[in-house]
Amino acid sequence: MYNPKVVAQTVVPTEAAPSAGSTNVDPTCASLGNTYAAILTRNEAVKDARRLKNYLELRDKHVYKKVLFEDPLFPADNSSLYYSTPFPLEIKWKRPSEICENPQFIIGGANRTDICQGDLGDCWLLAAIACLTMNEQLLYRVIPPDQSFTENYAGIFHFQFWRYGEWVDVIVDDRVPTYNNRLVFTHSGKKNEFWSALLEKAYAKLHGSYEALKGGNALEAMEDFTGGVTELFEIREAPKELFTIMKKALERGSLMGCAIDVSLCWYRIPTLIIFDYGKHHPGKRKDMRDIRIRLVRIRDPWGVAPPPTCKSNDWKNLAKSPEETKKLEPAEAGEFWMNFEGFQNTFTKLEICNLTPDTLQDDTPANWIVTVNEGRWVKGSSAGGCRNFPETFWTNPQYRIQLLEEDDDLEDGQHGCTLVIALMQKGRRQERHLGATLHAIGFFVYEVPKEMRGSNKPLPKDFFVYNSSVARSKSYVNLREVTERVRLKPGEYVIVPSTFEPHKECEFLLRIFTEKRSNSDSLFMFSSGFLQDMEICASELRTVLSNVMAKHTDIKTEGFSLESCRSMIALMDTDGSGNLNLQEFKHLWRKIKEWRSIFMRFDVDKSGTMKSFEMRNAVENSGFQLNNELYNIIAMRYADAHMELDFDSYILCLVRLEGMFRAFRAFDKDGDGVIKLNVLEWLQLTLYA
Repeated sequence: MYNPKVVAQTVVPTEAAPSAGSTNVDPTCASLGNTYAAILTRNEAVKDARRLKNYLELRDKHVYKKVLFEDPLFPADNSSLYYSTPFPLEIKWKRPSEICENPQFIIGGANRTDICQGDLGDCWLLAAIACLTMNEQLLYRVIPPDQSFTENYAGIFHFQFWRYGEWVDVIVDDRVPTYNNRLVFTHSGKKNEFWSALLEKAYAKLHGSYEALKGGNALEAMEDFTGGVTELFEIREAPKELFTIMKKALERGSLMGCAIDVSLCWYRIPTLIIFDYGKHHPGKRKDMRDIRIRLVRIRDPWGVAPPPTCKSNDWKNLAKSPEETKKLEPAEAGEFWMNFEGFQNTFTKLEICNLTPDTLQDDTPANWIVTVNEGRWVKGSSAGGCRNFPETFWTNPQYRIQLLEEDDDLEDGQHGCTLVIALMQKGRRQERHLGATLHAIGFFVYEVPKEMRGSNKPLPKDFFVYNSSVARSKSYVNLREVTERVRLKPGEYVIVPSTFEPHKECEFLLRIFTEKRSNSDSLFMFSSGFLQDMEICASELRTVLSNVMAKHTDIKTEGFSLESCRSMIALMDTDGSGNLNLQEFKHLWRKIKEWRSIFMRFDVDKSGTMKSFEMRNAVENSGFQLNNELYNIIAMRYADAHMELDFDSYILCLVRLEGMFRAFRAFDKDGDGVIKLNVLEWLQLTLYA
């Protein structure tokens, strides 16, 4: 089978919660005893549901002490400004009360006039913020509104961003860079309003420095503000059912924008309307069929761009009722109506930011069903490059999905299941100071042959040599995320994400949006329903995981033991409850999926077990550097009489390794690689691990 060559195109959750070595220990942990507190503090990375509580605790503590908060993780010095190029001005960090009288967080609601660019090349970020101000629900998801410079003021503020599959709370102090008593970077048109400056600071902290924000794509920021996935259409090349795509997107609460190449000024699209003109004017056509008039309402978010010459506000003449007349009137300045054909002929680009159910948090109908997979390309193991490299392409991670139902409301004569596939590379902007750049990434989709369905074994090399893909990303491109909308018939498919060239290492997030029900290698939809408002104990966790693993016939396991599940809870427990909430469970499941992928990769003989010599590679690939003595201990402690580890023993070993490494780092307060414990501290540490 001929497979044409692929061509490439060129174009950490943070928080101010105290570290283990800090004297500002979480009071919830401190009440449990110093050693136990340190053990729980090792799990700081999995805290999500408790982040808001941390902000409130920090704020209230500083209010009580009458001391203004100073963020130790994003200090008011040059390290927060840049990582390579010193800023040419003499910067002074000041609190708003030192800049003006009567500072306010938000004055009269957040709007586009509050966003003025300063001496930083982050206009892409500001464009996304401007769009955010037009949707209050999304705006106040990012900017919690109960913050001020008067009530409970302690110099501390917080903002929430979507980060690789979850929402994180970023805490900052209110010291901002100034020169000659003026804000250097983003500022409001009102001198005493500071929400936009502090939002920019929090976003800079998320990426390591202000300099890390230079140059970017507005779509990237929109995803960080919404948790959605963005599609970019060239309107002249868009599918013929574009209007239906747009209509369904608005029904799901998605955000939409359009632009003209010559100006690249982005407009927003808040409404679409279809008028069946023939119903109001019968007999206008000999065939008696209705004339469908499709209208698009368009808004200029900045209020300054000249509207296209073909715009019109005369469409209200079509209305035959006061309700229809009101619907067709522009809601505010900068809005106008166009018919859809005029829209297609005038605008060149369309952006749709599809929102996920956890972003919408309401009963919006027809929400996307979202599956999230995390993975990693590892040099020499799972970084196989694109299909141009057939000797290694098959070693890339593979993700299976079963499409069960066709979509509703398709255009006449069309059938199939719609998927939006989004592949995102993680952490590259944050690692700029280490020389990281964006890889060219993309993906292929293959239909799984009937004889290979129902198994989770990776498809072999020969399959990819002799079979063509049924869908793929349009190109391999060096963007943070590559997105493609495809329509496939019901069936089983495998998605293969990769970098363009082999041996490029990176973590990635693969999200699959479907309109209808599907089965995939993901537990989120299975687990979230009963975990949303409760916690589960070790025995309940055992039931959940064992039921899921029973479907994986290619792995030798009798399910998870109670001891393994207790160790998993100890690894993820952040409050000493001995149970897991939804956020802790999601972190655990991501770990299990990652470790399962490694298990499959290094189970060379496909026996469903891990030989002790195979375990060495698996442990190293999981990020642990051990000596020979420790590998011997693993074999003695976890392998059976045949020197093999089943999946339960393999997971238990990695859980304990991860837990012990975390605990050591929590106790190693000065970072010298040495800790000192008395016998009681040692017993607390080992018994809870």
